[in-house]
Amino acid sequence: MRHIVGVIRTQRERWIEEGLQALAAGGPDAVRVEALAKKLGVTKGGFYGYFADRDALLKAMLDAWERESIDEVIDHIEREGGDPRTKIQRAGVLTFSGDRLLPIDLAIRDWARRDEAVAEHLRRVDNRRMALLREMIGTFCSDPDEVEARSMLAFCLAIGRHFLAAEHADRTRAQILARAADLLFNGPHKDHSH
Repeated sequence: MRHIVGVIRTQRERWIEEGLQALAAGGPDAVRVEALAKKLGVTKGGFYGYFADRDALLKAMLDAWERESIDEVIDHIEREGGDPRTKIQRAGVLTFSGDRLLPIDLAIRDWARRDEAVAEHLRRVDNRRMALLREMIGTFCSDPDEVEARSMLAFCLAIGRHFLAAEHADRTRAQILARAADLLFNGPHKDHSH
């Protein structure tokens, strides 16, 4: 899958994209100029026409990830339209279900544990994601504490489900995720049997 909105046009963007793929596959230590040059079929020297050093590439990668995982996702869901619940679920699918953004996101979360500059990028992105959740959930839930709790639970579900190894007896993971989303975005079903 390509970028949600953008298409890679320049050689500089190709370096950034290869860097993001290397990051997703092996963490920041896998982002090596020589290895990226080989994958791109260019000389290592060409790198310095686009970036002052490896740190400049890493910063450009984080900026590109931030743009794609927030700005482009928001643009996409606004263009597609729909009610707030649909928009939330579409944003979650675009960000945490695909084979593109999810591995990059998880690699950045791991990297952020060891690098404060990366942690700052992640905080900014996560704060914008939470703001979007609050805004959408706030359209059908009026209690600010409940809006915050539902937003946090929805966000934790989107990320945490990729780490959960538990089975669900006679139900599939997809069935449980659908029910969890129903609880978060619609509320509990009323039991009238009592």
